[in-house]
Amino acid sequence: MVLIPIVVAALSLLVTYLYTTLRFKRFKQYAHLPQLPPSLLWGHMRVYDEFMKRGNKDRHPDFVFGDMHETLGRPPVMLADMRPVSMPVALITSHDIAEQVAKSSNLYPWGPPKSPTLTDILHLIGPKSILSAEGEEWKTLRKRFSPGFAPNQLVTLLPCILDKTEAFIQHLDNYALSGNEFSLLRILVNLTMDIMSVVIMDEEIGAQETREPQQSELVRVLRTLLSTYSGLHNLPWWLTPRLQTKRRRLANRMDQLFQDVARRKFEESQKHGSDNKTRSILSLSFQGTETLTPEVLSYTSDQLRTFFFAGHDTTSILLAWTFYELSRTPRVHKSVCAELDGLFGPDTDPATVRSKLYSTGKDLIHRMIYVAAVIKEVLRMYPPAATARYSEPGTGFTVRTKTGQEYCLDGTVMYNCHTVLHRDPEVYGASANEFVPERWLDDTSTWECPPSAWRPFERGPRNCIGQELANLEARVIIAMVARQYDFVKVGLGELELDDNGRHVLNEKDQYEVKSELYSVSSASTLFVLPDKSRASF
Repeated sequence: MVLIPIVVAALSLLVTYLYTTLRFKRFKQYAHLPQLPPSLLWGHMRVYDEFMKRGNKDRHPDFVFGDMHETLGRPPVMLADMRPVSMPVALITSHDIAEQVAKSSNLYPWGPPKSPTLTDILHLIGPKSILSAEGEEWKTLRKRFSPGFAPNQLVTLLPCILDKTEAFIQHLDNYALSGNEFSLLRILVNLTMDIMSVVIMDEEIGAQETREPQQSELVRVLRTLLSTYSGLHNLPWWLTPRLQTKRRRLANRMDQLFQDVARRKFEESQKHGSDNKTRSILSLSFQGTETLTPEVLSYTSDQLRTFFFAGHDTTSILLAWTFYELSRTPRVHKSVCAELDGLFGPDTDPATVRSKLYSTGKDLIHRMIYVAAVIKEVLRMYPPAATARYSEPGTGFTVRTKTGQEYCLDGTVMYNCHTVLHRDPEVYGASANEFVPERWLDDTSTWECPPSAWRPFERGPRNCIGQELANLEARVIIAMVARQYDFVKVGLGELELDDNGRHVLNEKDQYEVKSELYSVSSASTLFVLPDKSRASF
């Protein structure tokens, strides 16, 4: 009987402690950051759920955060407390503050460390990926692989990009002749997988083959692994233990496959020595390496996984959105075709374009000024990724707004939300949500974009190592495809027709659509789009 009062007292103390701690975390810990009213129990999860239900429920979280941010009055920083499902997020929506988050400082010479949330995709990129590496380890990896991404090196890979695009053209021809619906994004993913495999490691994987047995095991394993990151599967690891086991098994197999390739390519480089003609990113990374130790092999495998995953994903999404915008913006499509006519002549046959790119590709690519503006505008409106950083509590990482307001962001995931900051009306004006490639042309008499306000490949010392490769691929593929085919979106994002079966042009020089196309979430923060199309000559 004596124990009962003691137990009651202990429970009372425990409840009081838990309540006090929870109240502090919800209402005081980050009270200095702009935020919508939190719930004691749910933080901002309930608010997030309410905003999510106001639109398409499968839309990417960035758009939900964007609506919350708009309701709050568009502050430069907004707190989203999603504990215990995830860490508290400081949503960065000002390009000035995004620059402070990404740049070097005395506190962080290579920028603030990457967020612990990056562990969500470690099964895809490997535990020793350059994306998650820090300090001297990151610096060493960047130095080792940078030669493979140098502009002069990438131009030498143009023939392989052209060869792989030829198979893509054949698929488009078949669909155009049949009139059947197809997923443009899917065949673009197959194309960029094939390109990245050859560019990165000089390996044929057959991603564009129509029959699965003709595709390499690497393609099949990666696709299966990627499928585990879609929809409701994209939950914290502790809520999906069986799924984590499956991911771990697939990741281990993928690691073995990449290690096998790296080991074989290293042996070939040792055998041929200076006579080795291969100029892949992998072969260049072997320069100065005399022994392929288990440690070097493991690091190499993780970088191959990283480049392969990020490289094929980013470019395919960029191209899918590009062809969609060209299909519904006739003014832009006409300007793209006019520029390509001037560079390649009136013959739109991809074989003709391919031949000229083979002979004078470097010069022609640099002269695609309007095409480059289209790519830049697509990346502004539909950024394929973002960056998230983290500063440990007590570190004192502080950012300053244009008005002089300071915010300490220690203990939060500092998320540079490209979807929101790329559509900032203070930078892009009334047309912030409109597709206007002309804004990037040389006339800066009326408007000039601050360099830090366009950051799809991020900025600072840890900017994307493969951004020049993505631009090269996109220009080549657009040059070969844009004049030869007309794409018609089917389903979500389909164009509206009038009573006479003609497209309806609105005041923004775009065709009206029956429903807005939007991005959904897959593989952590990366974007995909609901996709069905038809192609015609």
